[in-house]
Parts: sequence; C-alpha cells; structure tokens
Amino acid sequence: MKNVKVTAIIACAGTGSRAKQNQNKIFSLIGGVPVVLKTVSAFDRVKRIDEILIVHGENEDAKLKEILVEIKKPVSYVLGGKTRFESIKNALNAIDDGVVLIHDGARPFIKESDIESCVKTVLSCGSAVLATTLTDTVLETDGKDVIYSSGRKDKLSALTPQCFNLIDIKNAYAHANAEDGFTDDAGIYTAYYGKCKAVITEDKCKKVTYAEDFDTNPPYTKCGTGFDLHKLVEGRKLILGGIEIPSDKGLLGHSDADVLTHAIMDAILSSASMRDIGYHFSDKDKKFKDISSMILLEEVMKMMKLKGLKPIHVSAVVMAEKPKLSPYRDIITENLAKALGLPTESVGITFTTLEGIGTVGREEGIASQAYVLTKEL
Repeated sequence: MKNVKVTAIIACAGTGSRAKQNQNKIFSLIGGVPVVLKTVSAFDRVKRIDEILIVHGENEDAKLKEILVEIKKPVSYVLGGKTRFESIKNALNAIDDGVVLIHDGARPFIKESDIESCVKTVLSCGSAVLATTLTDTVLETDGKDVIYSSGRKDKLSALTPQCFNLIDIKNAYAHANAEDGFTDDAGIYTAYYGKCKAVITEDKCKKVTYAEDFDTNPPYTKCGTGFDLHKLVEGRKLILGGIEIPSDKGLLGHSDADVLTHAIMDAILSSASMRDIGYHFSDKDKKFKDISSMILLEEVMKMMKLKGLKPIHVSAVVMAEKPKLSPYRDIITENLAKALGLPTESVGITFTTLEGIGTVGREEGIASQAYVLTKEL
C-alpha cells in the first residue's frame, strides 16, 4: 500500500479549561516550546506521513500558522466544532481518501517510533489504536459510588494516534451522534464498524491537562558526540568552521567537506537522537552538491528548535598535520558561535597533529571530533 495517502489529523480545537492557561492549552509552553509545535513536529519527522490537517478553534488558525511556519510537510486547517465529535467529523469530511491518524494536539510527547508503528499497522490491518498496559486497577461502578467489579486483566489504556481507513471511520461517524457519549474514535469505530487493532507501547504518551503540566520541570541537558574524516586532495578549497584556510590542498566531499562543522552537526543531532547528517543530507542528493556546511548547520539548528532543544556548549578538536591552524582559531570560533547562537566562550575549538601516525599523520586527510551539550528551550 505504498501509494496510499497518509494524513495526520491533529485535534486542537478544545478549550482546555482544566489547564487554567487563559488560552487554548496547545499554545502554552512545554520546555519553552508551544505544545502544538512539539506535537506536530513529531508527525512532521515521520517520512510516511504525507500531510497534516489541524483542527482549530475559532479565530485560532492565524496563530497556529505562525507557530507552525517551519513545519516541512503540507499543513492545512479546518475549523472545529463545539465538541470533539463535531471537530473530528469536520476533519474527516475535509479529506478525500487514504488513511488517517487522529491525534490529540495536547499529547506532545508522542514518539516517532510509535507513530511509525501505527502507520505500518493501519496500512496492513485497516485500523491501529495506540494503547498501553494499565498500572492502576480499573473499578466498574453504578455511576456513583457502588463498585461492582475491579481489575486490569485484558484491559488497555487508549492513547492516540488512533488510525483508520478513511472510508471506514467516515461510515462509523455517519452512524454516530454527539450525544452517544463516546470519548474517542476507537469507541465509535468499534460500535458502528468493527474491531480495532491495538498497537502496544510502553510509553504513556501523557496528555497535558492541568496547570502543573506546563513548564513546571527545570530544563534537562543532553550530550552528543560526532566525528568526521575527509581525504585531502588538490584542486579543492580547505574549509573549516565555515572559514576558508589557505592551503595547497582541500578536503574531498559531496558538500564543501567541512569536517569541523560536520562533526559538530553530528554531535548536535546525536544529542537529540536524530541520526546523522548523512541521513538528513544524503550525498546522493544533487541539491547538496558543493553546498556550504554552514547552510546545513542552519538546517540542523531549525530541526533542534522543532525538537525543543538548543546547544549550550560545543567542544571540538581538529586533527591535521598541516597547514598550521592555530592562527585561525579565533575567526573559526566566532563564526561557529554566531551560527550556533552561542557566546564565543561556549565554543571551544582546539587543533592537534597525530605525530605522523595514521591517515591524518601521513597528511592524507583531516579529521574532527566534537562534543555538544544541549538543553530544553
């Protein structure tokens, strides 16, 4: 089902009164980032998703467009209704075909791996509901205070995304009413169409609901490491940290082969568990041919912002026999600090030789190792 269109519906039209934020809670901050941006960014990073549809409250589309301006996938907007039932129905009616992933905008901690599992399952089974095992015992009552039974065997806690073939979930919604009391899409689907396939995750994918859920924890820090090595050849410029260094040889590569900037980019991506620069900027892609690595670094910084992280300290060493690089330390440091949005004292660049040992020692190439410390925005 490679050609099936996959649409992520992000439900953002609720008021979130329990959050006491004096605004729709999706605009409130988690780690310095709007909840909706953290949520949508996770879906934006999943390759198999083709488009994102935001269900918004009245007069909130302009603010959403401003917040989501850096999202790369096509984003469209539809006005929600007075209830979640009406909002999702409006969204489903705005889509023509394919499968849909319906996700709460107030669940910003969704993992990309769980989204990918849901996409794979809905494409093969026709439905997929992200769920997790229960840790608390569930009590069944008379609607007040009389308990009839308790337990958690054969029970799961429903999360989102909840995913369906579009035509099937549309048919289910067509038979349902807002007054039926359904609390999620899986309930409507199972009542009016058929059984759902559960996708089990160990992650609780917390839904931000109360005031204490927003920016109550101090920013946490993460570290990352990166390494790069390029061959020295004649007829190429030697670029390090975005600065051209006078030399009779330069580094061979698909881009400008700036080993220092490459190592720093890999370290930044490593700190956020976002794979490496080869994954994001393939050497098979012609648009990256001879591109400045400083442009790629700018893209990496945008990716980090969407992830809700920023570098706070960078340390890197360049390993080269020649030319002598120490005279260029200050200008390289200043250039990198500017690109990273850091003071120069937060960027430590050193140079060393390998005393004639190995590839670098034989003057066949130049290598760089970098370490980065990042924190939540």
